[in-house]
Amino acid sequence: MSSYEALASWYDQLTGDVPYEQFADFYEAEFARCGGEFRLLLDLCCGTGTLTAEMTRRGYELIGVDASVDMLMQARDKCAALEPPPLFLCQQAAELDLYGTVDAAYCSLDGMNYIPPEDLPEVFHRLHLFVRPGGLVVFDVRLPEWFRSLDGEIFVDERPDLLCLWRAEYDETLGAVRYGMDLFERQGRLWRRSGEEHVEYAHEPAFLKELLEGQGFGRVRLQSRCPQGDTGRLFIIAVRMEDQNG
Repeated sequence: MSSYEALASWYDQLTGDVPYEQFADFYEAEFARCGGEFRLLLDLCCGTGTLTAEMTRRGYELIGVDASVDMLMQARDKCAALEPPPLFLCQQAAELDLYGTVDAAYCSLDGMNYIPPEDLPEVFHRLHLFVRPGGLVVFDVRLPEWFRSLDGEIFVDERPDLLCLWRAEYDETLGAVRYGMDLFERQGRLWRRSGEEHVEYAHEPAFLKELLEGQGFGRVRLQSRCPQGDTGRLFIIAVRMEDQNG
């Protein structure tokens, strides 16, 4: 089973309780704290583009990157009428390749948790390449204890035309939680079943800080007073430092 295919068309309905405006407020507060001009932004793992659209409406220029074609199709349609329209690219985070630098990059709603730990050094290396010196990288992660607390849990979300069931299993050896998800979509008098599997990795904040510093980021801060901070979410903010040779 793959992830974010069948789920893409239902994602916004199933995440209607996410406080996207609070996330946008948080990013803007960090831009103000850092100082300097923040105009061109990278939305890494942008999904269906809700935050991409929100930041565009606030006057920023956006590049949205995601590995799922289906999620990007939703994002493109959502942002089609915005000016200037965001640029959307279908890329894996560890293969990020932009046309130039951005002023800041953010990654929201567990995006970094979907990246295997062995890929994180390359992800941070590429962010270092494409975020300007003095720019910011801001992302959130779920704390490892949050993922462990989900082990064995079963969740149900029922809508008039959709039934979503998912089960969480924490793999201590892998250091990750696996979600087996079943979607039942109404099609006339019948229901169509599809399945997806999602894996989120329980990255230790200290490990992420060490990796960021090893790739040329500094002034790394961990912030638990943040949107959804009461649900095991932590934000990490880092400054892209000047290169030593320049």
